[in-house]
Amino acid sequence: MKSFNLKHSLLFLPAVLFMLLPLYGLLTAVLNSFGRHRGWTLDYYRQIFESNRFVTSLVFSLQTALIATLLSILIGIAFTRSFYPILEKMAPRVSVWIPMLFPHFVWGYMVILLLSETGVAAQLLTAAGWIADPQQFPILTRDPDGIGIIVTYVWKEVPLVILMLLPVYASIRPEYYALVDTLGGSAWNRITAVELPHLLPVLMETSLIIFSFTLSAYEVPALLGTTFPEMVSVLSYDWFYGSSWQKRPLAFAAMVSISLVLLVLSFIGYGYLNKARWRAMRGSRS
Repeated sequence: MKSFNLKHSLLFLPAVLFMLLPLYGLLTAVLNSFGRHRGWTLDYYRQIFESNRFVTSLVFSLQTALIATLLSILIGIAFTRSFYPILEKMAPRVSVWIPMLFPHFVWGYMVILLLSETGVAAQLLTAAGWIADPQQFPILTRDPDGIGIIVTYVWKEVPLVILMLLPVYASIRPEYYALVDTLGGSAWNRITAVELPHLLPVLMETSLIIFSFTLSAYEVPALLGTTFPEMVSVLSYDWFYGSSWQKRPLAFAAMVSISLVLLVLSFIGYGYLNKARWRAMRGSRS
């Protein structure tokens, strides 16, 4: 029995070793953010939150990640709800998931090629006579509102939302919709009474994944963002690899702050889902 348990425990060893690397990185970042080489202090956290550059960057990052997440979720729900019978076939499903095969920076370059002032869209509008010059095309990349960043992440993450929601829609039995129709329910009742209870756990998890990745990613904001305001990841990179070594602890403090935000949101989402599942279990038992 002991040998059996030991063998099964060893199966988790590769996963444990893999997790040790990010845990070591997180622990090192936390220790350096408290200035372990210069004496323990909270001064670096005080400096970043007193810095207008960091506060503006934090607000911009949260706003950009939230908008990208909400748009990805809403578009993914609308697309999956409208086309899930078609997406049950292999060819349409694979065609929808093709964007997931390419890294985010590839789609960032695609957005630049399509939506920059000298991109394909500007050239086509100029050729059609809708605008007199490509420079009249609205600034959608490297803009202070983060439109290019949002478009890139929405374009990339909608297939993920479809991937997560498609099995849920496929598992909803048609009898549930028929029951709502029999009771005189509207289309909105079909969504709230039938679909939403099934979708909510998956939507919560998917939203956390997209929001966390968008908030902390570097390559797309560095490619499509401006110098001010900038995402926290870009600002932290600048502090870490900048000319002054004294700013490195500020980079650690900034990223640890972002990690704490994501950790709090994860605990809130986890607690909400557990509470909802507990209520569902009590209701099914009664």
